[in-house]
Amino acid sequence: MGIDITKLQEKLCSILCANIHIMPLKNGIMRVETPFLFSDGDPYQIYIREMSSGILRMTDCGHTLMHMSYENDISKIRDGTRNKIFQDIMSEMDLNEDDGELFMEFNADNLATILFKFGQSLTKISDLNFLNKARVESTFYEDLYESILKTVSADVITESYVLPELQDAQNYPVDYKIEGKSGNPLFVFGVPGRDKARLATIILERLLRQKVNFDSLIVFSDQTLLPRADLARLTNVGGEMVSSLDAQDDLQRKLVKYARSEPTLN
Repeated sequence: MGIDITKLQEKLCSILCANIHIMPLKNGIMRVETPFLFSDGDPYQIYIREMSSGILRMTDCGHTLMHMSYENDISKIRDGTRNKIFQDIMSEMDLNEDDGELFMEFNADNLATILFKFGQSLTKISDLNFLNKARVESTFYEDLYESILKTVSADVITESYVLPELQDAQNYPVDYKIEGKSGNPLFVFGVPGRDKARLATIILERLLRQKVNFDSLIVFSDQTLLPRADLARLTNVGGEMVSSLDAQDDLQRKLVKYARSEPTLN
């Protein structure tokens, strides 16, 4: 049986119209009710305002970024990899921002197209919250370093440290070397996933074979996601461990235990 495209089109239009409403508010502002929802079930806040030039502005009135701030530190969207992704979305979707308000300006004839584009834009922006829950490798290391700096002075930290006495030392870098209280350096390894867990195991085994004096701290993005065999091998050669970067109190406590917090005075 063939599909009647005309009836299908009519059905689609009737469903869409039934789920989208424009409600007049005060001061010439209109609210657009749509089926678009955030991940927690809250509806998108979408409004239309007529500008002095006669152009229409579709806006979230600052609600999207405010909604994201309920679960995350929204200031992180302005830094590093998150900011690059944010700016890429803004550029790709022709989205504008003014003090937290996200908006698009358009002519009335383009209302339908702009509405769906604006909804897609808000979805892309709100999905940045998931970078904290499923942290990509690049943001994981940015967040790890930021967390270390809450306790340790940057003057006692060396990033991508290579031990000069090791043969082929460039193949065995330490994510962060921190001057230690005991005189031994504290080597911090960030582990966002299985591949880094295996590499950290190899590096630690090499350091132990060379009888290097050091303390170590392993910080996982999420320890529970690692295969048991990889975790077991890393546990055998590693020192202190923090199961998740979200366990900030545990991380700070272990840094205080081993790391020199301030630079040595000359």
